[in-house]
Amino acid sequence: MIQKKDIYTFTTYHLIKSEDLNHHGSLYAGRSAEWFVEAGFIAVAAELNPFNIICYKIHGMTFKSRLRLGQTVCYTSRFVYAGRTSGVANIEVNIINDPTVLVSGFITFVHVNENTQSTPHNLEMIANNEYEQDLQNKAKELRNQRD
Repeated sequence: MIQKKDIYTFTTYHLIKSEDLNHHGSLYAGRSAEWFVEAGFIAVAAELNPFNIICYKIHGMTFKSRLRLGQTVCYTSRFVYAGRTSGVANIEVNIINDPTVLVSGFITFVHVNENTQSTPHNLEMIANNEYEQDLQNKAKELRNQRD
């Protein structure tokens, strides 16, 4: 039986420290990717057992601006779409107290069993407004694309 779940928003914060910087003095993309995946994982793990979730693919983690030392970055994540065995999270990044989205993208996670074989999770994510519906439609398109 399919369980219908509302889309919830989760927020995590990170202070950019000197060890997070690249040789240009801005946030290292690898560190941002780490936090990006973590934020997406938190959203999906709120609905599925975290021990049964693996990251499959990051879709379009796009930087629109540089992030710098001392800034506090806010990662907003939502589990927006559930396929049969997969789930797609949307992540948006901004500086605390500034709503401008500086980094955005999607991540697909796969629900697996103890042998890491994909297995159905029996969830359906329900969009409650036009914004969530738009994110859900974008996530569906990403999942339908072939590599």
